[in-house]
Amino acid sequence: MSVWSFDSLPAWATLFSLAAHLAAGIALGAVYFHAVWWSARLFAEGGRAATVIALIAGRLAVLGGLLALASLEGAAQLLMMALGVLIARSAALRGRREIAR
Repeated sequence: MSVWSFDSLPAWATLFSLAAHLAAGIALGAVYFHAVWWSARLFAEGGRAATVIALIAGRLAVLGGLLALASLEGAAQLLMMALGVLIARSAALRGRREIAR
C-alpha cells in the first residue's frame, strides 16, 4: 500500500494525481518513441552498433524506471502513466505514417 491512499485524499487531489500521471506518461512516451525513431535512423544510416545498443538500453531503463516509480504510488497511477505511453505511441505512429507517404 502506498503512503498516499485514495481514502485520505480529497477527490480533486486524486483526479489531479491521475491527470498528472497521464500527462507524464504522454511526455515519457513521446520522448521514448522519438528515441526509437532516432536510433532506427542511426542504425539504418550505418551508425555504430555500440551507440545504437546504448540508446536502446538507455531508453528501456528510463521507461522501466519511471513506470516502476509510478507503480510505487499505486495501480491507478501506473495504469494512467502506461495509458499515456500508449497514447504517445499512437500519435508517434500516426505522425510517422504521414511522413512515409
